[in-house]
Amino acid sequence: MPWGVGLGQMKPTLYFLVLGLLTSACGDQPEPDINDNSSGNPATAPVDYLGAVNKGRNKAIIDAGLLQVNSAINQFKATSSQPPASLQELITEGLLAELPAVPNGMKWQYNPQTGEATVVPAQ
Repeated sequence: MPWGVGLGQMKPTLYFLVLGLLTSACGDQPEPDINDNSSGNPATAPVDYLGAVNKGRNKAIIDAGLLQVNSAINQFKATSSQPPASLQELITEGLLAELPAVPNGMKWQYNPQTGEATVVPAQ
């Protein structure tokens, strides 16, 4: 069988195969699963990375501060059988030298009834 005859018969099949692959690849695809730290655009990847690093840094600062404050609250409860009236009382009693720093735009919030300290957005 000469090459020209076999190739001529394969051209329509090859054409439809390539067309089918292209249309399936270009069809409706779900949006990529990206988190709030990424725009999904490779051009903004360095900025997205720095934003993610900063977000992680802020979370670490908050978590470390909460650990210190909650530890002091638990020490206060152990000696007084009740939660402190305010976070300032932890400083007065010598359990903390000062309240741990929180990221900009955040502040300490304390509920004296439950003895729960949290970090919330400053408004």
